[in-house]
This record gives sequence, C-alpha cells and structure tokens, in this order.
Amino acid sequence: MISKGEELLTGLKEQDPRAIGRAISAVENNGDVAADLLAALDQDLIDKVLVLGITGPPGAGKSTLTAGMIKTIREQGQRVGIIAVDPSSPISGGAILGDRIRMMDHALDPDVVVRSMATRGRLGGLCSSAGAAVRIMAASGCEVIIIETVGVGQSEMDIVRLADITLMVLAPGFGDDIQAMKAGILEVADFLVVNKSDQPGAEALCMDMEQIFSAKVEESGITRVLQTIASENRGIDTLLATVHRFAEHLDTHGIKAQRRSQALDAETLDWILEILRPRFILAMKDNPKQTDPRIRAQELINTIHNPHNITP
Repeated sequence: MISKGEELLTGLKEQDPRAIGRAISAVENNGDVAADLLAALDQDLIDKVLVLGITGPPGAGKSTLTAGMIKTIREQGQRVGIIAVDPSSPISGGAILGDRIRMMDHALDPDVVVRSMATRGRLGGLCSSAGAAVRIMAASGCEVIIIETVGVGQSEMDIVRLADITLMVLAPGFGDDIQAMKAGILEVADFLVVNKSDQPGAEALCMDMEQIFSAKVEESGITRVLQTIASENRGIDTLLATVHRFAEHLDTHGIKAQRRSQALDAETLDWILEILRPRFILAMKDNPKQTDPRIRAQELINTIHNPHNITP
C-alpha cells in the first residue's frame, strides 16, 4: 500500500498542482507526513532553482512587476513558482489572497504554480514554512521561484535571507518613505528596481539610488539600479537578463551556497520557535504573571527545560 507521503512525492514528480498544494499544506499544518516528505525531496532540483525575492512599499507596483516577470519567464520556456505572502486575516489567520487574485492571468498555465501564504502576524513577513514551500516547488520542477511580500518596510528583512537574490521595488514620489528605508533593507537588497519610470522624478530617484548601490556595483561589475514600466511590460527583459548574470556571479564565487547555508540556519531557528510555541502557551497558563515579562519568560524556559522545577 502506497503511503500518503509517497503519493505526494509521486505527484510532485508528475507536477500535479493538487499534490503541490497538499504537500505545502502538510508542512504548514505540521502534518504527520511533513518530515518524511521534506527529507525525500530531490536535492539536485533544489540546488538548481533560482529564488527571487520581491519587496518594497505598497503602491510601487510589485504585483504588476511580478506578473510581467512571470510572463517573460514562461516565454523563455521555464517553469515558475510564486509564493505570494499576504497579511494574515485577523479573524481566520489565513492569507487574504490579494496577490493570487491579481495573478489570475496565469491561472490556466500548468507551468505557473501560485501559492498564497499568510504572514500569521510575524514581523518578518514570512511564515516559517515558506522555505519548505520553496523546496517543494523546486522539487516539482520549478526553475525560478518568486517570493513577493506585502511590503511593510524594515520588517521585510526575512525575505532577504530566504531569497538568492532580492529586488527592492520603488516608484517615484515616495519621498520620506524612501529616505527612511535607506539605512535598512536598501543596503542589503541586491537590486533596486525603479518601477513606473515614465513618471516625473524617476531619473532623480535612479541617481539617488545609484549612489547607495555604487559599492555593490564594484564587487560584481553588474548594474544594480534598473528601470521598468511594468504596466507596459517595458524593461522586464533587461531586468531578468541582469538578474541571471548576477546569479551566475553568485554561483561562481560560492556566494549562493553561503547565503543558502545562512538561510537554513535561520529557518531552523524559526522552526525551533514554532515547535516550542504551543508548549510555552500551555506553560503560561500555569505560571503566575510577574511584573517583568522577561523574568516570567526565564521562569517558563526553566520549567520547560526542567519539568521538575529544579534550577538547572
């Protein structure tokens, strides 16, 4: 008799959309088959996949740019996966699904795999199962995977660690928002994409951003500030070609492997916290509330570590 895990693995190899969805759901829900499933994924496919992160403030045109990139990638004959990270519904905790709705143009394409995932209140913008979703999509034959986040500024740092290459999308007219972000994610993003570049102020924004990215250009010799008009599908070919050249640079110099190693460490810590969370929630019910939450937290850790309440 074929186990559920074996059935899902077969479905992934056959690129069955239902199997992909069920596999990701099993990980999100910490199902019984999740561990065996993840351990059996094709590592060669995972190593080969290119993971792109797209972030930026609301209104910059991230979803339009993502849709244009999907169209171009498909025209190049590649299978693509999209993880659209939405804010959690305050009632159900599930994703609001806004990005999935905006990508309906690709809904009938069997080589476009779209999954909306809820942030579940995490400040980083990514739930702890997003990394597993990337690997499941890769094992189903996706050659490029795009992670698009909600775009809430500094708290988007999680996407930087999960993606091989991160694109920050901005548009003219954001003013103070751009100034506030300079000291944060702009310094760790690999590319700055000035979308809506036909609007007034685009050239000034590009010049401003090129100064910030000048040191990074010297490292690879690859332009890091690019212009697009996503609504007209302009500049996307150049953007993707430049990204692929940069991906080759990262691979050749061992930077991609280094980034992925760091990402796996961070994801492991995420899962440790996720697994321990229910135990601590139960422990809090039996622990009197102290004036200082830090004191209470240490007591809870001691209790979990030593259930007999013997000081370690």
